Amino acid sequence: MDKIASLREILEQEPRNALARYGLAMEYAGHGETEAAMGEFDRLRSEHPDYTAGYFMAAQTLARAGREAEAKQRLADGIACARRTGNQHALREMQAMLDEMEVPE
Repeated sequence: MDKIASLREILEQEPRNALARYGLAMEYAGHGETEAAMGEFDRLRSEHPDYTAGYFMAAQTLARAGREAEAKQRLADGIACARRTGNQHALREMQAMLDEMEVPE
């Protein structure tokens, strides 16, 4: 069974499993399925608003898809989450990505 099918099976049994939801979003993103990935990242954010990694990876997925404004907003939301949860490492990573996106080419 492939990873996507395995993760979907886990989520059928445990719909609020944050790690499985994040994993499914990442698998979709890795396969270039941006809309499916963002659907899972959005659900993760809705059900687990303090799952900081979801914001960062969603922003990266959006940036790869050329959706820069949405990526910046997701980074801003993620930075707020990182501050709220005290996750300094994630805060630095997301701030660095946001700063890089703000540099004019």
